[in-house]
Amino acid sequence: MAKEYVIFSGTANPDLAAAIAADLGMFPGACAIERFPDGETSVQLLESVRRKEVFLVQPLSPPVNDHLVELLALADACRRAAAARITAVVPYLGYARSDKRHGRREPISGRMVVDVLEAVGIDHVVTMDLHAPQIEGFFHIPVDSLTAVPTLCNILHEKLPPGVVVVAPDAGALRMATDYAHRLKGTVAVLHKRRESGTGTQVTHLVGDVADKPCLIVDDMISTGGTLASGIEALLRAGARPELTIAATHGLLLPGTRLKLEHEAVKKVLITDTVAGAPKDWARLQVVSIAPVIAGALKRLLEHRSLGDLY
Repeated sequence: MAKEYVIFSGTANPDLAAAIAADLGMFPGACAIERFPDGETSVQLLESVRRKEVFLVQPLSPPVNDHLVELLALADACRRAAAARITAVVPYLGYARSDKRHGRREPISGRMVVDVLEAVGIDHVVTMDLHAPQIEGFFHIPVDSLTAVPTLCNILHEKLPPGVVVVAPDAGALRMATDYAHRLKGTVAVLHKRRESGTGTQVTHLVGDVADKPCLIVDDMISTGGTLASGIEALLRAGARPELTIAATHGLLLPGTRLKLEHEAVKKVLITDTVAGAPKDWARLQVVSIAPVIAGALKRLLEHRSLGDLY
C-alpha cells in the first residue's frame, strides 16, 4: 500500500475496530483512554504516528458527547504527533437528525459537530447511511458515506418470502426503501407520520398496497422503536400479512425498544454492528458485521482507488 498507516479505536466500538483491522491484516494501534474523576477525557497514543496515515474508528453512539470528545481528543493527539493524514471512521454519525431548524431559536447541531471535527484537524470522514444525505454538504473536507443496504440485502434474500413490500416508515426513508426494493425485486409502500413529541409519533396514512403481503420495514436506525411500533400497527390494520421483518443499519436500541418490537407479527430484526451493545439473548435479532465493507473502503483509499463498487 502507498503509505504506512495505523488504526486507532475509541471506546465506542472496539470490537468493530478490531474486525476492520483484522480484515486489513493488522491489529489496532495502542492508545490509552481514561476518564478523570471530574469526567474529563484523557487520551494518549502509545505508538508513533509521525508521517503515517491514521484511521480513527469511533461511532458517535450513546453516550454521544463522551464519544465525540474522545474522537476529537484522538484527532488532536494525532495532529500534534505529526500524522500525515487523519481519517475519522464514524460508522454512526451522532447529531445527524439535527440537520435543520424547526424554530427560530434552535441550533443546527449536525453542522456544529461537523465544524468541530474539521477544527481539530480531521482530513477525511468515512461514515455509513447518514440520516439525512444532505449532511455531507455541511463538510468542507471529503466525505465517503457508505451504505449497509447491499450487505443486509444479501442476508434478506434468503429470509424473505416472495412478493415482499418494502415499507418506508416515513418519507425520509423512501429513498432507502426504494434501494432495498430494487435489490430484492419488491414493491414500495410509505407510511406518513405526525410527530407528537420528541419520542412519539402517530401514523396518519399509508401509501401503497400491503394487503395480504409480507412486509419489510427499513430505516437507517432503530432508536426508541416508537416509529416502528406505530408502523407495525398501521400495516396490520391495512391487512398486511403478520410476517414482518425489520432491517436497519444502526441499532441504537435504547431502553424500552426491545419491548416495543416484541410483537408476534415481527419475525426478524436485522441490524449491523455500527453501534455496539446489541443484546445477545434476543432470538429475533440478527447482527450483521459491516467490518468488511469499511475495511474494503479503507483499502481502496490507501491504494487511491474508487469506492464506487462498494455502493
